[in-house]
Amino acid sequence: MRIGVLHSRIRIEEKLIIEELDRRGLDYEMIDDRALIFDLPGGRAWERYDVILERCISHSRALSALKILEVLGLRCVNPYAVAEVCGDKLNTTLALVAAGVPTPRVKVAFTPESALAAIEEIGYPVVLKPAVGSWGRLLARVQDRDAAEALLEHKATLGTYHHSIFYIQEYVPKPGRDIRSFVVDDDTICAIYRSSEHWLTNTARGARATNCPVTPEIQEISVAAAQACGGGILAVDLLEGPDGRILANEVNYTMEFRNSIAPTGVNIPARVVDYVLSVGAGRQALGAPASRSLPSHRCDGPQPDGIGPATTSGAAGAATDGIAAAASMESMEDVRPRNA
Repeated sequence: MRIGVLHSRIRIEEKLIIEELDRRGLDYEMIDDRALIFDLPGGRAWERYDVILERCISHSRALSALKILEVLGLRCVNPYAVAEVCGDKLNTTLALVAAGVPTPRVKVAFTPESALAAIEEIGYPVVLKPAVGSWGRLLARVQDRDAAEALLEHKATLGTYHHSIFYIQEYVPKPGRDIRSFVVDDDTICAIYRSSEHWLTNTARGARATNCPVTPEIQEISVAAAQACGGGILAVDLLEGPDGRILANEVNYTMEFRNSIAPTGVNIPARVVDYVLSVGAGRQALGAPASRSLPSHRCDGPQPDGIGPATTSGAAGAATDGIAAAASMESMEDVRPRNA
């Protein structure tokens, strides 16, 4: 079996996956999305891969590449349908609501005037989020009408697509932490608490990661949220509400896990590789987002057809690429949610 690993910069997570692939002696190639060219409608150059593991930073690149690769007949982890849902907070919320998974209340508006009305219907404070984004950036906890008017005016003036859709979420008071659970093939393999004195509890913003026991309640809501979005390898962000309920907040499809291995003691890269191998062998049905009801809780070689993945084979080339790559990060509104 040959595995293609589609990546941007090689981060710690990709290095850990490479180490696991090498430890097992698996055949893989690193495919750099910064050098990737698709010359449609061919596809024979991709026939050498049994499965593609997508690890892009850019949400838009990931979506486009996954769509093309699946049309060419490749099995991808995670598939396009999952990336489309998880990479957009609105799509995620719609999937969770349709499946009956408890999630914070959300209103969506298209003008500053209707957004202000929606905010006041929910009541202060609320959280204003971009539909696509990561690492807790461009999130705002809106405390009063003055702040709401100023933020909405700024977003309207910025004028980009991501600022023209107003995604407004109720603020859920947290006990100084949230929970990130990791779901692989309908099994919650581990979870962490992300603790911070700040209301944002992303580890990318300095939150501390500690082990969170996977209770039956966390297992149930995590798997339900993952299934609602299509399943696969996903990280689910959970909120503990003041009434004791656990709510699914976001679902991440290219998860970061560097801060979660030590506190949980779980070899997350090994579980990722296990799942990729099962998909490549055809033992996994890659499905679309599911609807269910959940009760509330407390390149190398010739390129004959013009399509050529720019690849590096094996760990040495991958590590060299990772060290040499000093490309800037994609624009923040293009980067998918991943915050572990």
